[in-house]
Amino acid sequence: MSKLPLLGSVDCSSRYDAAPSGSTDDGLTLPLDDIDRPIVEKRLLRKLDLRVAFLVLVYIMNIMDRTNIAAARLRDFEEDLGMTGNQFNTLTSILFVGYLFTQAPSNMILHHMKRPSLYLSGCMITWAAITMCMSAVQTYHAALILRFFIGFVEAAFFPGAVFLLSRWYKRDELGLRTAFLYCGLSVSYAFSALIASGILASLDGVLGFTAWRWLFFVEGALTIATAVCAIWILPDFPSTPSVWLLPDEQILAKQRMEEEVVAKIVHEGKPEENSSGLAEALMDWRVWWLGVTLNLVDSSASFAYFFPTLSATMGYSTTTSLFLCAPPWILGTATSFVVARHSDITGDRFWHIAGPLLVGMAGFIIAISTMNTGMRYLSLWEAFLSSFCDYTGSRAPRRFLMAQSPVAFAVSLTWAMNTFSQSQSKRAAAIALINTMASAGNVTSPYFWPSSWGPSYVNSYLICILASVVSIAMFWVFREHLSRCNKAAQAEEQVLGLPEGFRYLL
Repeated sequence: MSKLPLLGSVDCSSRYDAAPSGSTDDGLTLPLDDIDRPIVEKRLLRKLDLRVAFLVLVYIMNIMDRTNIAAARLRDFEEDLGMTGNQFNTLTSILFVGYLFTQAPSNMILHHMKRPSLYLSGCMITWAAITMCMSAVQTYHAALILRFFIGFVEAAFFPGAVFLLSRWYKRDELGLRTAFLYCGLSVSYAFSALIASGILASLDGVLGFTAWRWLFFVEGALTIATAVCAIWILPDFPSTPSVWLLPDEQILAKQRMEEEVVAKIVHEGKPEENSSGLAEALMDWRVWWLGVTLNLVDSSASFAYFFPTLSATMGYSTTTSLFLCAPPWILGTATSFVVARHSDITGDRFWHIAGPLLVGMAGFIIAISTMNTGMRYLSLWEAFLSSFCDYTGSRAPRRFLMAQSPVAFAVSLTWAMNTFSQSQSKRAAAIALINTMASAGNVTSPYFWPSSWGPSYVNSYLICILASVVSIAMFWVFREHLSRCNKAAQAEEQVLGLPEGFRYLL
């Protein structure tokens, strides 16, 4: 293939080295002649979506166990453990240090498992048990150790769940489902605040335990109960026999993924080695580029972990501050599906990421500009509101209310999955590596919000604005690179008289 100048080198010709029809990663031949595909596919997606809905519930519990220290902070958590200075920020950060060690190895293990439902459920039970142990800590250092191990185990879930989605859904279906999963984040922020307010208000002093200890115990117990149900509800891979699928649905599920295969990474006739996908991902500069970019996106949304603290700066009581956390997240959850679905329909990724980030920046600017209670609460809402434009045809731009943080990150992650679709093992490694680098932003971003910068937190908001600007610029460079790859493919097809092949989504 002729090489056109690109922003970075990538083997665009791999798009023509597609897997032969009738083969899958498992070497199965799938007879589809007798299947009424539209009816069976609709039935398959309906069943699968119901199980993905439970996956969202698991993610809600994941976020709740990750962020409950923000609510505990409002009821003497710091004082009881004798914290000073930036120790609370370190306690927030240390959880994501555990993430850095686990995500890539975990996804490579998951790729070779037959029952990912058992693996993810086991991880869930483990981190929930450690969360319950948080209720018994007496010192800051004990809490620090437990938080590290919560992150170490929790890290397996999100990249594993995203990879699981990519094994079931086609790329024009994936954006909506990824957004659906990631909206568990905003749902968790909303309802964990409500649950926390109820626990902190009603259980303080019961059996001689303070309210924040009950918070860790009750939420950990809820997670264990959810994990037990997840063993039987979470889907496995299409190649794993499933009692909830009819034979024609199982066959079609495998065939759909075969149709999504773009190219093979392994050499012809050479079995894929356990580390080949990881090696390919490590050698691809685009994995590192997207990892850094999503790191900045995560950093720009770091205010989410301090949402109760930011609400408390408006002068309300603990219970009222926690209740004020819920409405922005509820609105964000309800509206973010629209932008994700629109992204799938139009095939556009960049503008559906840039739009939410740009309007989120408007919320930061409002927060910087005033200490007025009403305006600051509006800014918290505005940080979760976004707009994007419909650039199709000659229609005028339309504005929508969107959840800024979930949709920007979810569409970004979907874009990564669309780009690295050459092989299942490389996709698993790429998702894990990108998410690991994104999680590294959560290690440093808690230090963007020191108490000494409050109550205005002007410097904190300025850092979030800077992170948003740089991430948008990096996404633009990535888009331009993929656009040049598409033009190179089109030029070769015209010269060789080939039919139109794979194109990267922009």
